[in-house]
Amino acid sequence: MARSKFKRIALKLLKWFGITIALILVVLSIVVIVNLNYDRPSLYVSKEYLQKEYAGTDTQVIAQNLVAQMSLDEKIAQMYGEPYGSGMAKLATNFLVKKRFAHIYVGENERLGIPPWVLSDGPRGARVLGEDVEGVTTFPVGMARGASWNTDLEYRINQVIASEMRANKVNYAATPCINLLRHPGWGRAQETYGEDPWLLGEFGVAAVKGLEKHNVMACPKHFALNSIENSRWVVDVEVDERTLREVYLPHFKKTVQEGKPASIMSAYNSVNGEFCGSNKELLTHILRDDWGFEGFVTTDWLMGVYDGVKGVQAGLDVEMPFQQVYTPEVIQEGLDNGEISKADIDKIVTRSLTTRLKYALVNDQVNYPTSDIGKPSSIALAREAAEESMVLLKNEGVLPFKKQGGKTIAVIGRLADLENTGDRGSSDSTPLYVETPFEGIKKQQEAQGNKVVLDDGSNLERAKELAQNADEVILVVGFTHEDEGEYIIFSREQMEEAAEAGKSLGKVTIGGDRKDLSLLEQDERLIKALHPMNDDLVVVYVGGSAIDMSAWEDDVPAILFSWYAGMEGGTALANILYGDANPSGKLPFSIAKEQKDYPPFTPYTKKFEYGYYHGYTLFDKKGTTPAYPFGYGLSYTDFAYDSLVVKTHELSTTEPLEVEVNVSNTGAVDGKEVVQLYVGFSNSAVDRPVKLLRGFKKVHLKAGETKKVMLDVPTKDLAWYNPDTKNWEVENMAYEVYVGSSSAEGDLLQSTFVVK
Repeated sequence: MARSKFKRIALKLLKWFGITIALILVVLSIVVIVNLNYDRPSLYVSKEYLQKEYAGTDTQVIAQNLVAQMSLDEKIAQMYGEPYGSGMAKLATNFLVKKRFAHIYVGENERLGIPPWVLSDGPRGARVLGEDVEGVTTFPVGMARGASWNTDLEYRINQVIASEMRANKVNYAATPCINLLRHPGWGRAQETYGEDPWLLGEFGVAAVKGLEKHNVMACPKHFALNSIENSRWVVDVEVDERTLREVYLPHFKKTVQEGKPASIMSAYNSVNGEFCGSNKELLTHILRDDWGFEGFVTTDWLMGVYDGVKGVQAGLDVEMPFQQVYTPEVIQEGLDNGEISKADIDKIVTRSLTTRLKYALVNDQVNYPTSDIGKPSSIALAREAAEESMVLLKNEGVLPFKKQGGKTIAVIGRLADLENTGDRGSSDSTPLYVETPFEGIKKQQEAQGNKVVLDDGSNLERAKELAQNADEVILVVGFTHEDEGEYIIFSREQMEEAAEAGKSLGKVTIGGDRKDLSLLEQDERLIKALHPMNDDLVVVYVGGSAIDMSAWEDDVPAILFSWYAGMEGGTALANILYGDANPSGKLPFSIAKEQKDYPPFTPYTKKFEYGYYHGYTLFDKKGTTPAYPFGYGLSYTDFAYDSLVVKTHELSTTEPLEVEVNVSNTGAVDGKEVVQLYVGFSNSAVDRPVKLLRGFKKVHLKAGETKKVMLDVPTKDLAWYNPDTKNWEVENMAYEVYVGSSSAEGDLLQSTFVVK
């Protein structure tokens, strides 16, 4: 009897358990379906309302009129992305089920006819994907493009990225990343363009103009001093005012003033005791008051601001991607306490509306069909970018490999046949396809009648035998998203614990900073094992920043930096190795002989000081010879410089420095050379770098051709920032001018000029 009763109870429990599970599955199914098939509202102003009502009216007037009609809750709704719960569910569901980045809609107000705006990351390709879009044109990473030293190329790349964003129904790009590479171990090095503020500024302007050309709001990031990844949510960066103004902000200033982006993204880190998302000195006094920025500021995604009242006081306009501290309760409490005013809220909302309505009033979506994604011209541009980016560091007569049939070519390494386009953080892109190094070489060489053999290098004896019997060996080494990139961890508390401990706590993470700049042990072991086996060997490095090659660089005859080369990287690599393209990339950073020669770097820390010197300015100042200097890169031809002429030796503070130099291709093949101009400050009354990059131009020269190259520098760009007077000052003195092929003294012609 008891057993029967127990059985009935058990069956009843099982029944209710089954019903509960079924209900949970139904609810989850509904959540998934809803979040995968979310509404996609128009990003453009309705012709029936706003365009008719305010035709021809300045957007600031429109914004002021709209704000005047809003309730406080409606104003606050303009100050964040989506509600936290529903927004997070949509983002997570699309990532997990569709492997895609969902549209996050910001600032819609149906009552007043205000459309939303929607963001896509895009350093190497559009991130958000539309309903019928499987992938996009994926370019080499930013650091690779910085190595091209070709700003016209960067402009064209960002035009393609912008047009494919528009085809994906996006009108806001969280790019370019223009943070400065102060140490090569920085995890997000691959996203930016290099170590030099001038180079960063020139590329930042080119990227912004390319994006804005297609009615996409550009958003340079991360403002500012974000050059440590593993502690980014908790680290306080200490910096003196002169270092801040001269080293870590000039590229942002140039990008803002010359590129005129719609928006700026604040950084996670703290600067001099105040988080960037609520740092009034950065967001208002410098960005707006000093530089005249008229757009709007958003936070970095998730936990980008911790105090809503401080954010309003500082001039932070939009919290992204979800509402966390810009809540009605926080804002109302700030109003009640007199810490902020309704005028402050009105200013913020008016500012963002004024900017984004300029884009919402231009409904040209019909010009961006999804069929334009991955056009042949776009794919050709991705290949061109990869070819121009690759940097040939060493070549003892090995490259280019000879074009002939009947050869056996060994492509060796764990990365040789891996689809490896960069990190998996916000800069990730879903490519239409990826051509690996092996695939690119195989396609090209089998067409020439050659045999191409792949080996992952896991068995050293097998790899050695293959290398010994091959005519040519291409050894692919480097990193993936697991080794470097955006530090993916969703716990600020864990990051804080690690920062306080000064080391990793062993939590599961992806990407992050590199403490050790050497290659992984298995790669170095492979290089040492294979280089004695074959004299026709090249080491191809895949990665986003400098590495320590001291353990093996003297042993190998050729070294090529191919970076994370995008979807056409394999074809580009084959073209470079076999001479169909002549390498023309130059290092956008310096590579030290020893890791101790770099400035200090601590991935896990709560406080860190950024100094005035880093990169080539540090090496110059200390008299340290780098392994490879800033701006260095070889070609399959030779270039010679002569006849450096300073057009006017005595300048006023309003006249530009103008120089010309003859550059000759003295070799047998056509090629491109990056002509670099540096200004020296040996006569300065204050501590200044030995020299600073102040101009560059990439020129194409046919074999035997000579061109006269003109370069100019506005005198204002010779100034230093005086923290006592709070002004930029140009010294009246004699300056040096250097022009040549890299920052190394032996590669530069020298002259002088005077500012009176």
